[in-house]
Amino acid sequence: MDNSIKTQVMRQMELIERGVAEIIPREELIQKLGKSISTDKPLRIKLGLDPTAPDIHLGHTVVLNKLRQFQDLGHEVHLIIGDFTGRIGDPSGKSETRKQLTEEEVMFNARTYQEQIYKVLDREKTVIHFNSKWLMPMQLADVLTLAAKHTVARMMERDDFEKRYKEGLPIGIHEFMYPLMQGYDSVVLEADVEMGGTDQKFNLLVGRQLLKEYGQEPQIALTMPILEGTDGVQKMSKSLGNYIGVSDEPYEMFGKTMSIPDEMIVRYFELLTRVSMDEIKTMQTEMEGGSLNPRDAKIRLAMELITMYHSEAEAVAARDKFQLVFSNRDIPDDIPELKVNEREVWLPKFLSENRLVDSTSDGKRMIKQGGVKINGEKVSAENIVLEDGMVLQVGKRRFIKVLL
Repeated sequence: MDNSIKTQVMRQMELIERGVAEIIPREELIQKLGKSISTDKPLRIKLGLDPTAPDIHLGHTVVLNKLRQFQDLGHEVHLIIGDFTGRIGDPSGKSETRKQLTEEEVMFNARTYQEQIYKVLDREKTVIHFNSKWLMPMQLADVLTLAAKHTVARMMERDDFEKRYKEGLPIGIHEFMYPLMQGYDSVVLEADVEMGGTDQKFNLLVGRQLLKEYGQEPQIALTMPILEGTDGVQKMSKSLGNYIGVSDEPYEMFGKTMSIPDEMIVRYFELLTRVSMDEIKTMQTEMEGGSLNPRDAKIRLAMELITMYHSEAEAVAARDKFQLVFSNRDIPDDIPELKVNEREVWLPKFLSENRLVDSTSDGKRMIKQGGVKINGEKVSAENIVLEDGMVLQVGKRRFIKVLL
């Protein structure tokens, strides 16, 4: 691989590795990218989607965003709609056998998926496949040939199967077939890379093995993290109520985003937006240093998300409505205004100089006790950046509106 190609490969890897949990094996991906560049032949990037529910939330878009990055790098994205495998149900992470869906349920969900995924992916650069096309015609002899390429011992290495077996819980034979069929999708597609969440690692590696068994070059398994929901603890899930849906109304999306814990801000930016990593790292440094209020970072995050899934105008409208309804509550209309020249201030001194507290030490104490608010939100940082129209509140009755 000459230096020019190496440089191009590492530029691609810089974007590909953003937010990734694991690349198995990384060196093989580098070699594949080099070959792709030198032959001017894009890689085939595969994602399997079993339409087991009708709606997509931001947790699902973590993988879709990575696919879009591959598209932007010039590679082919192939989506496998598991209209056949979806009737079995992926056993990954399940403590009991999934309820099998009807063909009508699967196809209804599949149509909804197709409408929603193009909020992230480039429609013109996305190839859709339904795996019933090659799985439905298989004869029993074909199924047995496929089953012979994997062992029960290897299948039982899977955590959820091992746990269920030890606990005496039933494991259906058809569940053993799921990873084999998902892997066979890769064989038919001749996939270079297959993507999924970290909970899909076993399935992706089965696909890698099957490609070898069928005499093809093995695929790379690329896993993405499982996104925590708005509670910051559990996996984003509609059933847990901690989700942000890609079809949520802009104002609802804004409010849900503002509710995430501060420690999740950087993770959401990295996994869900197209904001550059340099910008994200700068925001992280400023939040840690106290010059950027996490609330303002969340406003930026909410606007990025709404712009992606709706429009910039709707993002601005949602922000203005949210600030009017929530940020300005309990703030009187007739508060004194103060014109300032400096934007970066040490808040205890600023409050003291403008007679909102008796002294700088009093200001520090009030901040520490949560008695100082900016636009209705408690502030913990002593070094802040003033913004035009910002309302500072100390205690219940002392207010000042900043004008730059």
